Amino acid sequence: MVSKLKEAMQEKEFVITGEIGPPKGTDLEKMYDHIELLKDKVDALNVTDHQSSVMRYPSIGGCLAVRERGGEPVLQLTCRDRNRIALQAELLLAYSQGITNVLCLTGDAVPVGDHGEAKGIFDLDSVQLLHGVRQLEGGLDFGGNELQGAVRFCAGATVTPEADPLEPQLIKFEKKIAAGAEFFQTQAIYDLERFAKFMEYARQFPVKILAGIVLLSSARMAKFMNENVPGIFVPQELIDEMAAAPKGGALKKGIEIAGRMIAAIKKEALCDGVHVMAINREEIVPDILAAAGL
Repeated sequence: MVSKLKEAMQEKEFVITGEIGPPKGTDLEKMYDHIELLKDKVDALNVTDHQSSVMRYPSIGGCLAVRERGGEPVLQLTCRDRNRIALQAELLLAYSQGITNVLCLTGDAVPVGDHGEAKGIFDLDSVQLLHGVRQLEGGLDFGGNELQGAVRFCAGATVTPEADPLEPQLIKFEKKIAAGAEFFQTQAIYDLERFAKFMEYARQFPVKILAGIVLLSSARMAKFMNENVPGIFVPQELIDEMAAAPKGGALKKGIEIAGRMIAAIKKEALCDGVHVMAINREEIVPDILAAAGL
C-alpha cells in the first residue's frame, strides 16, 4: 500500500493537510460532515488522539471513517495512553485497514485534560516510537520478534519552531529525523520571520516541513496562548489587529489573518506546505483556504 500523502509531498510544491477533532461520544455525524467537507480540499486529514488529554472517540476510528469516505487519513498516535504492546497493536491494525500515515507523538500531560486521576503511561516517547515504526517495517516487533507480515508507513512528527529557548527543540528535531521521521507538522506559528530562521536550519535535512496554522478566534485567545501555551508566540500587532475587529467580526478577521499567512508562506516558499488547525471549527477551513487563494 502506498501513502498518498507521501506521493503528494514528493510531487507537489505545496501540500495542505487538515485536522479532524473526534467527538466526545458516539454521535459521529458532525465528524462525518467535516470529513466530507474537507477530504477533497486537503491532501490528508489528521485525526487527533485525545488532544489536550481530553478523552474522545479514538483517532483510529476517525481514520477508518476518513478512509471509508475516500480521504487520506493520518493516524495520530501518542505514547501517553499506551505501552509499547498497545502501540504496536494499533499500528498493525491501522496498516491492515489501509491507513499508511502516522504522526508519532509523546502526548500532552494528563493533568491538563479532563481525567486528572488517570495515570500517564509514557512507556516510550515520540523518538522511540519512530524507531519502533521503522523496526516493524523491517519485519520485527519492538522486542526483536519476527512478524507475520510487516508494515510500511509514512511517519511524521511535530516540532515547535517558536520555542524559547529553541535549542532543545532542534536537538529533538534531529533525533526524530535520525529515528525515521519523513515529515513534520509544526506547532502553531504566527511570526513568519522567526519561522524563516528556523527553516534556514531545517532545510539542511531531507524532510518535509508543513507549517502549523491555528485559527485565531479572538484577541483574548491570542493573549491566552501567549501566556499559557509553551512555544506559541502571537506578535502584538496580530493581537491588536484582532482586537480592532468590529463587534462580531473577530472570527472573520482570524480567517483573514490565517489566509494571509498561508499565502505568504506559499509565495515566499518558506516550507513545503501547511497544516491547518481550526480546532472545533473544521467547517471554516475552506474559508481559510479561500482567503489564502487556494
